[in-house]
Amino acid sequence: MIVHSRPASPGDADTYHRWYDDVHIPELLAVDGFTGARRLAAEDGETFVTVYEVDDVDAAKAALAERRSAGSMTPPQAVQLDPPPTVQWCTEL
Repeated sequence: MIVHSRPASPGDADTYHRWYDDVHIPELLAVDGFTGARRLAAEDGETFVTVYEVDDVDAAKAALAERRSAGSMTPPQAVQLDPPPTVQWCTEL
């Protein structure tokens, strides 16, 4: 799964990165099917990309949907939501 996101504003960057690194990624890695994650900064200096490794896309999607519907995922902090982050689910060739 590939996610493109950015802080809500330049002043929110520290909060955004703390939430992503200390809260969001650990929560996602606790979801069945997610096996790894790495974050990248785009060259524009404003957009960040997170690449999540999953062992089974369909199972990971279902497990994530279950966690979200149960309300067990922490809401985004300092993440730009308009427009929202883009999410792409990919499979290995």
